[in-house]
Amino acid sequence: MEVSVEQLVYVREDEYTVARMSAEDAPGFVAAGRVLAGVQPGETLRLTGDWEDHPRHGRRMTVTACERVAPSTVRAIRVYLGSGLIRGIGPRLAHAIVSHFGESSLTVIDTEPDRLREVVNIGPVRQAQIVEAWAEQKAVAALMVVLQGFGVSPLLAAKVYQTFGAESADILTRDPYRLIGRVRGIAFTTADKIALRSGVPERSPQRVQAAIIDRLEAAAAGSGHCFLPLPTLLAQAADLLGQDDELVRQMVDALAAERRVVVEASLTDARQTAVYAKEQHAREVRLAANLARLHHARSTLPMRPFQEDPGLNDDQRAAVTTALTSTVSVLTGGPGCGKSHTVRVIAATVRAMGGSVTLTAPTGKAAKRLSELTGLPATTIHRMLAHQPDPDSGTLFEQTPAQADLIVVDEASMLDLHLATRLTSALTPGSHLLLVGDGDQLPSIGPGSVLADLLRVEEIPRVRLTHVFRQAGGSAIIRAAHRVRAGEVPALPGGGGFWFEELDDPEQVAKRVVHLATEAIPRKQNVPADQVQVLCPMRKGAAGTAAIGRVLQERLNPAGEGKAEHWSGDTVFRVGDRVMPIRNNYDKGVFNGETGTITAIDVAERLVEIHIDDGGPVTYGFDRLDELTHAYAISVHRSQGSEYPIVVAPLVAEYGGVMLQRRLLYTLVTRARSWVVLVGSRDALELAVHRLGHRRNTTLAPRLSLMLRASS
Repeated sequence: MEVSVEQLVYVREDEYTVARMSAEDAPGFVAAGRVLAGVQPGETLRLTGDWEDHPRHGRRMTVTACERVAPSTVRAIRVYLGSGLIRGIGPRLAHAIVSHFGESSLTVIDTEPDRLREVVNIGPVRQAQIVEAWAEQKAVAALMVVLQGFGVSPLLAAKVYQTFGAESADILTRDPYRLIGRVRGIAFTTADKIALRSGVPERSPQRVQAAIIDRLEAAAAGSGHCFLPLPTLLAQAADLLGQDDELVRQMVDALAAERRVVVEASLTDARQTAVYAKEQHAREVRLAANLARLHHARSTLPMRPFQEDPGLNDDQRAAVTTALTSTVSVLTGGPGCGKSHTVRVIAATVRAMGGSVTLTAPTGKAAKRLSELTGLPATTIHRMLAHQPDPDSGTLFEQTPAQADLIVVDEASMLDLHLATRLTSALTPGSHLLLVGDGDQLPSIGPGSVLADLLRVEEIPRVRLTHVFRQAGGSAIIRAAHRVRAGEVPALPGGGGFWFEELDDPEQVAKRVVHLATEAIPRKQNVPADQVQVLCPMRKGAAGTAAIGRVLQERLNPAGEGKAEHWSGDTVFRVGDRVMPIRNNYDKGVFNGETGTITAIDVAERLVEIHIDDGGPVTYGFDRLDELTHAYAISVHRSQGSEYPIVVAPLVAEYGGVMLQRRLLYTLVTRARSWVVLVGSRDALELAVHRLGHRRNTTLAPRLSLMLRASS
């Protein structure tokens, strides 16, 4: 049966797809099945399947086989061209093309593209755009067939083409391991499936080395490790490959000889051998060297007498003195201990002495919050470094911003190895670097544990604020946060800003969280639903960000007549959706953790327009939507640096011991300004309070200590 795809109705994470179809003898019906994965509105398909009566969709086809075919009728061609599949052609232009060329329209585009100029409103630029998009669409369709032949999701085809272009098909068959780390969604397992079916021997050096690199990259991306102990790496890679440790050890040595990995005696345990990916080792060494250089530099801060603020306590006065006399220092402490006020005093003192100050933070929200709390302008680290060289790329810029006498970095727990290296590489020796943060919060999303590592270096001056001021001490949120940090369960069920609601079943927990976030809390607190943020310890599961986020989207921004939407894989983006970039994009000036609202979806140009909070409009192509995630329910990690009026969060045992740990719960609780409501089991709460979690594998602290002692 030959049909046209009219609309995607639903796509599950396992690629099970429900779509509305039309055919000459069936003007409108629903088809469903995993074999429909990757189909797009406008495509023509040849389907085989069984009919059934569905309680919601009525007459529905369960599809058992799906083949993409070229549309042959005038109507099907018009639908295909007007669907947005070919960038540069919208419904009006599709009508004009088909009216002019009829059933030959696709043949003209494919073999006689110059004739497109016969159509009104198609000039040389538009024609070139259409030809390029047509070639891309054909290539992606061919890649989908290749991937399906390897038993791999066809949804990855567009991402592969986006990365490798015309080389995509050749790389898939000749060197699929190149896909790892380059194409989002392709790790070793997927690339290995393609390679083995292409005839790559199981013990080939290419395969074993790819597994080793994959394990190092997975350790960095998943657990934040900068290195893996050699025995751990050997065991993980051998298990992934189904091979023996000795073969893996030989390939580790080969990679070390090629300088693709670094093998060295661990600085934390002389009996241990550490294996780093080359980039992680280079960054850690560079960061330690940068900090040592800044630490030993002679201060350029003009020291003049200043009036001490009489409202400071002893620890705060010590923090002011430390920041003024040390070129690298750390100010840490929990919520309500006066970090922001201390920073304001330090900045005012430096200015009174004739010095310059830059206040900065890793994310836009954190920078805005810093500015609000101190009354001084603040910027993101990324924007401060916009014209600085990236040490990883070696790129040099003609313009470098003036260096301040004091650079304050707030929310320093969010600094990963890469950003910290960029920051310290850009600073002029003699400037004062003050890192401000809460050492008990979660570490960065990226690899490394910069703030925690610096707090373990005795030579780096630091002040910890411990006094909770009376005004802050009256907050139930702050009281709960300090109890969690001390390893104590907060008073339950709570009240006055902190509340725990006990439920055990994860599905019931998820339903309750949705009800609280969309109905109960907005009604009781008389606030709009966008003042309530759902935070989840993990993505997967009935009470994870993916499942809860989908339900919240349907409640808060459902599909509607005339409301533009676009499916990207198993995710639908609609006008009005709240979204968050999950990658830094320096060209667009948007950064991981910022939030915004989708304001328009241009099907013809295949673009999504977003208005970034505290920013402006930016656009993402349909092929870049994997850089976005919905912000209805987000992970606790992605909430770092942000503060929300009201937070609702599920805590369930299915998260297991990995995610339920003290730093995560402490970070979660401290994200709320007025109320935090936890829903889940008491066992999960107690596990989160008492479990310390793993320490990341880094050697920044001992490496920096050695450098400081050697040069002192």
